[in-house]
Amino acid sequence: MIRTRLIAARASGPAGIALAGFVLAGLALPGPVLAQETAPAPQAAPAPGQEAAPAPAAGTPEQPFVESLPRDIAGVPGTWDLSRDGSTRRCVLTLSGASGPAGRRLSFPAGCRRALPILNHIAGWLFADGNLRLVDKDVRPVLQFTARVDARSLVAAAGDEHFSLVPLQIVAMVPPTDAVPTSPGAGSAAPDARSAPAPEAAPPGEGPAPGTYALDRYREQDVCRIELAPGTAPAPVRILDNCRDGGLTVFDPVTWRFADGRLTLNARRGHTVNLVATGDGRWRRDPEVGTTFVLRRVDPAAP
Repeated sequence: MIRTRLIAARASGPAGIALAGFVLAGLALPGPVLAQETAPAPQAAPAPGQEAAPAPAAGTPEQPFVESLPRDIAGVPGTWDLSRDGSTRRCVLTLSGASGPAGRRLSFPAGCRRALPILNHIAGWLFADGNLRLVDKDVRPVLQFTARVDARSLVAAAGDEHFSLVPLQIVAMVPPTDAVPTSPGAGSAAPDARSAPAPEAAPPGEGPAPGTYALDRYREQDVCRIELAPGTAPAPVRILDNCRDGGLTVFDPVTWRFADGRLTLNARRGHTVNLVATGDGRWRRDPEVGTTFVLRRVDPAAP
């Protein structure tokens, strides 16, 4: 094939000879140059999965995806929000990594037994085959949870009832680079909203107006208030005094941002809650899982 190109080059005169020499030189170049020439082919259709993740992170830093569900048992311990779908019944569970008489230990406030009677039968938890199970004293499953399609919450059925389990602060949500020291001014890959690049503020009228917002839960209104501070994203969030919502307190939002039509609350440990506008200064959680989560703009002077 090379001989054929040389013959063709000789037939086309000095210019052809120069071109043939360039072709031979290109064939003799080291691997990186050839890889650069052929790189567009594999990049045209990248395989989904872990190798595809860095591309969106570099191209769209304003919308990072924080994986919140555990892949193994080591990521489960922490606090979870358990609720009965279609009701106001909910409870914050603490799943411990310590072994107990029925799998791993768990704990919850005494009032949870009244709010969710099914907890009277639960004595521990297990994680097997990628699924989280709440078990009774004989280690028999009471609630067998599987991941929803959005991969951000779990769901289990018990008769005609369905229960949602949403991670609040668990080991799986801790940014893996927390323990890696960074020098002042150096970039960090941790999904901490405070270290993310600060894009321009959303144009007026597109995003939520900074100010005080009340949290509504199904029929329970104004169970907690937060303040969205003004400024470029990520801007600070502050939970106001007398908050009566344990789930939001444990979630512990520290910053907020608005992008692509979504209001995102960023937790101190990297977890996020996304909300979409419903009109009249209201923002509801998207996707809607567990108990109702609606932020409603209020007058800070209102009782």
